[in-house]
Amino acid sequence: MPSRARWWAFAPYVVVTLWHLETLLPGIAQPGTAELVSKLLLMPTLTIGVAAVWRGVRGMRFGLLMAALLFSWLGDEAGVFFRMLPEVPTMVGFFALAHVAYIWLFTRHLKQRRLPGWTLVFAAWWIAMIGTLWPRLGPLAVPMAVYGLILGSMATTAAATTPLIATGGVVFLVSDSVLAFQLFPPTPLGEWSDLAVMTAYCLGQLLIAVGIVLAPAPQPARAQTPVTA
Repeated sequence: MPSRARWWAFAPYVVVTLWHLETLLPGIAQPGTAELVSKLLLMPTLTIGVAAVWRGVRGMRFGLLMAALLFSWLGDEAGVFFRMLPEVPTMVGFFALAHVAYIWLFTRHLKQRRLPGWTLVFAAWWIAMIGTLWPRLGPLAVPMAVYGLILGSMATTAAATTPLIATGGVVFLVSDSVLAFQLFPPTPLGEWSDLAVMTAYCLGQLLIAVGIVLAPAPQPARAQTPVTA
């Protein structure tokens, strides 16, 4: 367990998050340099916080978390770093890689219990999302359907770890769900949609990262005692 003093390492991430959300407030701030810079700093400051509070060996668990945050950062900045590529497919591709890293981490290094029965809701979520958005996805229909499966799998496998990580997985899924309706809207979303997406995204990433830092090692499978006559 990291000392209380080390938890202050997440303060820069919280400050940058609040700064970024302030740039998205409708009627108060206008998108511009502050929005771009604050978004650029989100994942780096979260990465610094994780690295500062991490205790023990920085093995596969640490490496997969760093990979997930790196891919998330590249997804955030797809329109800045990869201007020669179409922004939405590039963003989705990097976030898919981030979720694959999380799934690997949750299933192989953090699993604490069997999947709860309530995780079937994520299958219903995927069917509802794809069924609603499919006519508007055009050439991105199949890639977005695959991304939805990966995103749902991330939230599902998170549920078998710890409550904090599971909550983060659900909040992350909520963020991407609102974003999907923002990108391919059946009806126009309100002016608060950007703020809603980024609030859920930043909170979800923080909950997952802190949950991974605090998570115990996976419980070893119990050997069954042979039955004797």
